Amino acid sequence: MKREYDFSKGVRGAFFRKGAELHLPIYVDSTTRRRLERIAKRSGKPVTELVNQLLKKDVELLEALS
Repeated sequence: MKREYDFSKGVRGAFFRKGAELHLPIYVDSTTRRRLERIAKRSGKPVTELVNQLLKKDVELLEALS
């Protein structure tokens, strides 16, 4: 890193986008990933959709328990 950076020509908020969605990377171990890929392939759904369904159900369960 430089000791100092010149921000004199910078524009505040140049990259801010109201309502922009943040997509979080989620990492699973290789065994779980392979199992999810097999299940998704059998069901004809993308892995992303399958994982989202699983997470939604788990969150509902956690909310019900707390």
